[in-house]
Amino acid sequence: MAYEAVLLLGVIFAVSFMLLVSMRWSYPLTAGRRAALQLVVFIAVGAYFVYCWTRTGQTLALKTWRLKVISADESPLGVGRAIARYLLAWHLWIPGLAVSALLELNLSWTLIALATGFAVLLTSALIDPQRRLLHDRWTGTRIVRVPE
Repeated sequence: MAYEAVLLLGVIFAVSFMLLVSMRWSYPLTAGRRAALQLVVFIAVGAYFVYCWTRTGQTLALKTWRLKVISADESPLGVGRAIARYLLAWHLWIPGLAVSALLELNLSWTLIALATGFAVLLTSALIDPQRRLLHDRWTGTRIVRVPE
C-alpha cells in the first residue's frame, strides 16, 4: 500500500497541476474550487485503478509485488466490478474521516483517526479464509500471486 501511495502521488500531482494551470486557479482555493479539485483527483485515481485492474489486473505496485486482482471465478475484472471495487475500498477510510469531521480534529489527530480506522478494518481479512478485505468480498474479487 505504501508503494502504491508513492506512485499515486505522481498521478495526483500531475492531475492537480494540469487542473490548476488550465483553470488559472491559485491558492488559497475557494471552497467550491477545492471541492472541484478533490472530485477531479478522486476520479483520476479511480480511473487509474479501473484501467489497471481491467487491462492486466495489476497496478504498477501490484506488478512489482507479483500480485494480481481477479474475479472469484479467476477471470479478469470488468469495468463495472472494477469501479465498484474502487468505490467500496473507500470504506477503509470512512471511519477515520467521519471521526475527524465530527470532532473537528487537527491534522495530527486526523492522521491517528485515519490510521486507527484503517487498521481496524484491515483485521477483517483475518477472519476470511481467503484473506480478502470487505470490498473484495462485496465485489467477488481477490488478490492472487502471479507465478514467476
